[in-house]
Amino acid sequence: MKPVMLSVLVAAACAPVMAQPGAVGSADALTTVERAQGWMLLTGAEGMKHWRGYRQEGFPGSGWTLSEGVLTHAAGGGGGDIMTREQFGDFDLKLQYRVAPRANSGIIYRVAERGDYTWQTGPEFQVLDDHGHNLAGNHPHSAGALYDLFTPAEGKLSRPAGEWNDARVVIRNGVIQHWLNGVKVVEVRAFEEDGSPTAEWAGAIERSKFAPMRGFGVQPRGHIALQDHGDEVSFRNVRVRDLGAPMPGEVALFNGRNLDGWTVIGSGADSGTWTVRDGVLHCTGEPAGYIRTTESYTNFVLRVEWRWDPETRQTGNSGVLVRVVGEDKVWPRSVEAQLHAGNAGDFICIGGTEIAGDPGRTSGRRIVKSHGAERPAGEWNEYEIIVNGGEITLIVNGETLNHATGAEVVAGSIALQSEGTPIQFRRIRLVPLD
Repeated sequence: MKPVMLSVLVAAACAPVMAQPGAVGSADALTTVERAQGWMLLTGAEGMKHWRGYRQEGFPGSGWTLSEGVLTHAAGGGGGDIMTREQFGDFDLKLQYRVAPRANSGIIYRVAERGDYTWQTGPEFQVLDDHGHNLAGNHPHSAGALYDLFTPAEGKLSRPAGEWNDARVVIRNGVIQHWLNGVKVVEVRAFEEDGSPTAEWAGAIERSKFAPMRGFGVQPRGHIALQDHGDEVSFRNVRVRDLGAPMPGEVALFNGRNLDGWTVIGSGADSGTWTVRDGVLHCTGEPAGYIRTTESYTNFVLRVEWRWDPETRQTGNSGVLVRVVGEDKVWPRSVEAQLHAGNAGDFICIGGTEIAGDPGRTSGRRIVKSHGAERPAGEWNEYEIIVNGGEITLIVNGETLNHATGAEVVAGSIALQSEGTPIQFRRIRLVPLD
């Protein structure tokens, strides 16, 4: 069992970011869009099938109950930690938790089933009554901390015992994030692209209580566990999606081998502007133009990853165009999800399209993002673009940055821009919502 008090080890991994992602609604159900995105509900009517005891075949016979969408551990009830039957590598987990006065628990992930406890292999999102323990919000064992490794950033809000807190854990392309009540409280790059631990991550483990534990914090995938710390704690609206798995009904727009399914537009259609190497779509940026899908789509969830050249790390301009209609020209009638470095998450209306967003962030045909969420040049980023009726939502690296209404509902192609700077794309996939 983990102690509550130790000295501060590591500074916060990032400044707080106020944003909507991480918030979970009160209804324990999935929307049509959430199902298309690949979310799986772990506390619904069939929630029990997703859980079993650590190193047990079934759900514990004591301590834990799942009733009306609320998963609860009774104080002193025993039962041990529970964990998902499923394993996850990169994932997005959202839930709400509520603790009794002075209660302690945790959300532990990428757990390997060896050793006596889940926390001997998996990192932990700390669940704690900070107020009852009189613990500073930036303590490495306080609520939202990456337990004993990274402290929560300033500006954290931890609600007192008896109130529900929104929690979120994301691992994507080597980066770990903890969110608490809509604030990103921890962000650390834990793994290199080849899966090896970064110096920062390895150093934090070496300075922690976990240093002697073989394989701690380096499992490429594992179970998600909820901790029995002997106290009363409840979880609800527990939902997760496997970021490495196909979305339900997913259509791969890019096959990783060639440009089948795409049409090249621009004066340099045969100049080698667009090439495919090692499963990655490379664009030289010259001349100006775009490639667009040969198929048209009206309502969909689109996910696409991009990065600026990892060797030169030169940044520039590009964009993802949705509902492209009319004449093929530079530039066609469409709504652009901006990829200009530093501005990913902006909307640009092209060719007379009209959408409505936050008036305070609207200037002419541009709607500026709420905040930035891009990775450094050379690292992979992910756009998730939800086009549903008259609404369009832009999500960058899991953070909702923009939302617009009033879009023209029309079937159109999807395009990627060549706009002056080398840029790379991969994992371009779509789920139709029709």
